[in-house]
Amino acid sequence: MDATKHILVVEDETHLAIGIKYNLEAEGYRVSAVGDGRAALKLIEEHSDGIDLVVLDLMLPGMSGYAVCESLREQGNMVPVLILSARTLSEDRIRGFEVGADQYLQKPFDLDELLSRARRLLARHTQRTALPPGRQGITQFEFGNIKIDFDTHQVTVGGESLRLTFMELKLIRYFAENEGIVLSRDKLLENVWGISTSPTTRTVDNFVLRLRKYFERDPSQPRHFLSVRGAGYRFVAGDEEPSPE
Repeated sequence: MDATKHILVVEDETHLAIGIKYNLEAEGYRVSAVGDGRAALKLIEEHSDGIDLVVLDLMLPGMSGYAVCESLREQGNMVPVLILSARTLSEDRIRGFEVGADQYLQKPFDLDELLSRARRLLARHTQRTALPPGRQGITQFEFGNIKIDFDTHQVTVGGESLRLTFMELKLIRYFAENEGIVLSRDKLLENVWGISTSPTTRTVDNFVLRLRKYFERDPSQPRHFLSVRGAGYRFVAGDEEPSPE
């Protein structure tokens, strides 16, 4: 295990923070732990690019985990974030993804599952940052009257600015990088949300509906974000015939 990997645990339940820290250190990682959101942001700022993964509780004193993650993404910090939460509603999970979380693990969780997810997120982050400039995925994309800069998060439709969430940008980027390919909901969940299973496929469907609302001339007759019955979705930059729903 690469001992240079630095993980930040943000958890206000002391006994849980100690347990997570102990087990991550047993895996060979360097681990820091703080009990509130503001302390987390300060530590991340002090370490600049020195944090490789943030394990983040949602229910924190003073500043929620949602706010912490959103602040990181607004600053352009793409460090992987694994949210821990006792909240069970799908709306909470969706909100976590919207503010920029990479994965969401519900409490109480299995320790092996936590360690496995941490390993995968660290590996994916390492692979991505190791790529030379120009091979880390598309940075700018245009289709129709839409212009998107994935580095600055600037989006314009017909010259008018549009604000998208981190996860909406992540989804459209994945569509753009796989233009013309039929993508199943499971594949989208795995490669965009970073989860292999979900209690419902509505997460993907709801996000696609939102992209249609933003970018389609007639969201009820999409020409870019197309449904493929029984298979998933296909994105085309050109102006295809409307997709029947």
